[in-house]
Amino acid sequence: MDNFEIKTQDTSLDTYVSSVMKRVYMKMFLALVVTTITAYICGTSAEIMGYMLSNPFVYWGLLLGELAMVFTISGAINKLSETSATLLFYVYSILNGAVFSIILLAYTASSVYQTFFITAGVFGAMSIYGYFTKNDLTRFGSFLYMALIGLIIAIVVNIFLASSALDWMISFIGVGIFIGLTAWDTQKIKKMAAMSDNSTAGKLATLGALSLYLDFVNLFLYLLRFFGNSRN
Repeated sequence: MDNFEIKTQDTSLDTYVSSVMKRVYMKMFLALVVTTITAYICGTSAEIMGYMLSNPFVYWGLLLGELAMVFTISGAINKLSETSATLLFYVYSILNGAVFSIILLAYTASSVYQTFFITAGVFGAMSIYGYFTKNDLTRFGSFLYMALIGLIIAIVVNIFLASSALDWMISFIGVGIFIGLTAWDTQKIKKMAAMSDNSTAGKLATLGALSLYLDFVNLFLYLLRFFGNSRN
């Protein structure tokens, strides 16, 4: 009887965690759709692109707005309602789409599509691994975050050095970091889901979707350095 109750509890928990993870992936997918649509609308509008390209402060304003959104959602998630957190997440995905419309001007459409599908395949494989692996990735994740800080420092330094060799090295390391973070974040979200309840599941789904969205987007940008074909 006791064994039956334990099995029943395990099955119930697995079902609950699975439902939370489905919400995470659905929100992430919708955010990617919003980003794609925004990038397409901005990129195909001569008026919008002309305005953004002729006003560099707009681009930097969008980047600062993105950072503010990420810190707001991540730092104030417990104070925000589920609706507010989700709304901010999708506003962030719109801002990201506007930024992408400028970045993607440098690459051919076919290479962008190719890189997107490569990113989706790599992301999917690593997220599946993170979800099902029995290995504890906690220490691995801590190492990756330290590596990410080092990567950011290297990017800032290379702004002044303008070294093409360092730029390629940064891109290569960036791909490795976000491949690893995809698996680690997936496992972390799964563990958090197992400890959550229905009252916090919605916020967790938004926060988890944001983490995986950032992993996907950054992995895509770094892979684009290798697979993207210049329009020139």
